[in-house]
Amino acid sequence: MLDRDEIDALFPTDLPEPEHWERQYPPRDLPPDAMVTRLGPSPTGFAHLGGVYVAMLDKDLARQSGGVYFIRVEDTDAARTVEGATAQFDAAFGYFGVTADETEENGAYGPYTQSARERIYLSYARQFLRDGLAYPCFATREELSAAADEQRAAKVPTGYYGRWAPWREAPAERVREALAAGRPYVIRFRSPGGGRARFTDLVRGELSADANRNDVVILKSSESPVRLPTYHFAHVVDDHLMRVTHVIRGDEWLSSVPVHLQLFAAAGFEPVAYAHIAPLLKQDGSARRKLSKRKDPEASVEFFISAGYPAPAVLYYLRGLINGRLAELPLEQALREPLRLSEAGVSGALVDLVKLEDISADHVATIPSPVILDDVLAWADAYDTELAAAARAEPELAVRALDIERTGVDNPRKDLRKWSDFRPVYGYFFTGLFEPVTDPADSRLGGLPADVVRALCTGFLRDYQDLTDGDAWFNQIRAAAADNGFAASPKEYKADRDAFHGSIREASQVIRVLLTGSTRSPALHLVANALGEPETRRRIEAILA
Repeated sequence: MLDRDEIDALFPTDLPEPEHWERQYPPRDLPPDAMVTRLGPSPTGFAHLGGVYVAMLDKDLARQSGGVYFIRVEDTDAARTVEGATAQFDAAFGYFGVTADETEENGAYGPYTQSARERIYLSYARQFLRDGLAYPCFATREELSAAADEQRAAKVPTGYYGRWAPWREAPAERVREALAAGRPYVIRFRSPGGGRARFTDLVRGELSADANRNDVVILKSSESPVRLPTYHFAHVVDDHLMRVTHVIRGDEWLSSVPVHLQLFAAAGFEPVAYAHIAPLLKQDGSARRKLSKRKDPEASVEFFISAGYPAPAVLYYLRGLINGRLAELPLEQALREPLRLSEAGVSGALVDLVKLEDISADHVATIPSPVILDDVLAWADAYDTELAAAARAEPELAVRALDIERTGVDNPRKDLRKWSDFRPVYGYFFTGLFEPVTDPADSRLGGLPADVVRALCTGFLRDYQDLTDGDAWFNQIRAAAADNGFAASPKEYKADRDAFHGSIREASQVIRVLLTGSTRSPALHLVANALGEPETRRRIEAILA
C-alpha cells in the first residue's frame, strides 16, 4: 500500500478534506419525517417518459412530507453526453410540472450537475485510498476482457475479484513503478465481499441478495482531464452530502444495492431508503416488454409534448399506473391525492396510448373553449406556426368553433384529444387555412354533374339566411334540393333513381363539402353560424366562379 504522501500526490494539492464538504453541506433543517428526493437524469439521450414517471413520484413524496425534491444531472459519462439533452430535460419537466424545488439559483446543496462536483469526489476517493478502502488498478482493457473470458469458461460470475483482481494486493513497489511509467489507472473499491446483503425496499419489502464481491471502479481513468466517478460512487457521495433520504429508481438498479450498501458503510454514511419501481411496459404482439428508447416513439417525453397531449391528462394516467386506485377517481381529485409507495406494483405498468387518448379526450371536453384556445396557441407557436397565425387572426371564430357541440350539451364532442388534433378537427374554420372548393368535378361532391352542383348552390344562396334554428336552417337546403331535382329522402330516391340527381343526403353533402372541405362535420347550421353569413356565402360562391 502506498503511504499517505504518495496517495496525496495523486490528487490536487489544494484538495479539501472530507470534513470541509461535511461542513458545507450540513443536515437539512426539515421536519423529522420529511423526505428529500432527487431525480438523476443522464444527458445521454432524450428525456424518457420514465423520467417524468419517477419525477412525479419524487416530487409528490417530498411535497406531502414537507421535504425537498431536486434534480441532479448525472453527466459523468462525458463520451455519451448528447448536446441539448439538458435543455430538453428542462422543457420536459417544466411541461409536466415536475420542476425541482431546489436549483442552482435557490439551493444550498449544489452544484446540481455532477461534472461540476469533481473536487468533492476526489476528496472522498483520496480518503478511501488513505484508509485502505480503495486502490489503484492498472489493468488494461485487454487484460480485463481476457479475465472475463476465463471466468465465463469457468462458469463463475464475471467481475474484478479473487485471482482476477491482480492489483488488489499488489506490492507498493509495483504500484510505484506503474505510476512512474505513467501507466493510466482507475481507482477501485476494495470490496469486503462475503455473506448476504439484506435491506428493506419500500415497494418490494424485505429483500436479500449475495453481498457484492466485485471491486468496482469508483474513479475513472487517470487519462481523463476531468477525474469523474462512476455512478456507484457518485450516488453514495452525492446522496449523502445532499442529504437525500429516499432514492426512487427503476428496478434495473436492484442488483446494485449490495455494492451501494457496501460503499455507504465504508464511507461511514447512513444509507438512504430505496424504492425500486417497476418499469413502463409496451404491448408487443402477445408479449410485454420494457418501453424502449430505440423502438418506441412514446418512450420519449417529446412525443407527448410535440403531439400536444395536455399535461394534466398524462399526469393523471401516469398516477393511475403507479397507484391503481387513482385511476378510479375524477382527474382533479386524483391529481390532489397523495401517491403511496406501498401501493406501487412490482410487475410493470403498461403504457396504452388508446387509453391515454380516451382520458385526454374526456379531460379536454371539460375545459372552457377560451382556455383550450390558449393552450392550442402555446403548442402551435412551437409546432405549427401556420395554425398559430391563422387562429390568432380570428380568435373569436376559434372560440365559436370550439363551442360547437361542446358547450351547453350533456354529451360534448370528444374528437379533440390533443392539441395536434386541432388543425384536422377545426382547421377548416379559418380563412388562413381553408382552401375553397372551386371544381364541381371534385370527387368529394359525389360525382354530380357540374351544372347540377352549380344550380343547387345558386338556389341555396338565393334566399340564404344565417338562421340559428337547426330545422329552419336545413330547410333552406331542402328547398334548393327540391327545386333542382333531388328527392326529399334517400328512400324516395332509391325507389326511382332515374327521376332524381340524388336525395337530400347528396344535396346536403355538397353544401357540407363546400363549407368544411370534408364529407363529415358537426351539424351544418352550427358550422355556418360559427362561420357567419359572409364567409358561408363566400365558400359556396367559390364553386360558381
